[in-house]
Amino acid sequence: MNKKLFVISGCSGVGKGTVLKKFMSGNADNFMVSISCTTRSPRPGEIDGVNYFFVTKEEFINSINENKFLEYAEFAGNYYGTKKKFIKQKLEEGMNVILEIETQGALQVKKQMPEAVLIFIAPPSLEELEHRLRGRHTEDEASIQKRLNEVKVEFERSKLYDYVVLNDNVERAASELESITAKELSM
Repeated sequence: MNKKLFVISGCSGVGKGTVLKKFMSGNADNFMVSISCTTRSPRPGEIDGVNYFFVTKEEFINSINENKFLEYAEFAGNYYGTKKKFIKQKLEEGMNVILEIETQGALQVKKQMPEAVLIFIAPPSLEELEHRLRGRHTEDEASIQKRLNEVKVEFERSKLYDYVVLNDNVERAASELESITAKELSM
């Protein structure tokens, strides 16, 4: 059976991490979540090669110049990206790979790997998404407004995805993710 790269994206606060965690709890034997590179410093408890590959800005820029990334982006002065070699190696080792990234990066992946399967996790409504973002109590009003404005762009980009999964219920969304991956892997 052929192995595939699945790219999961969704608006901030949509619960994609929760859906993915639920999905992985029953599928860890056949899937792995990709590990990205970053130039930011490790947070407490983060381990190099487990949470991220922590690299210097110089190393990252050299990798960009050498076309070693499947996708990359800069956020808040730090770079984040996925190495082509890492994904290719894991697929060759017989693992299906899940890459959880934002929509801009997902579309970069699709250009370089048209066979990648793009799945967008959508909120039940914009009102619910705003409620979730505010419920975190982790950001100020300006940050929340910025994220809500980004949602419009992400919804536009989601039209270019292979699938859209509504996260109105984590169990149901994870089950739909299982159906999509099973269908794709049987093709």
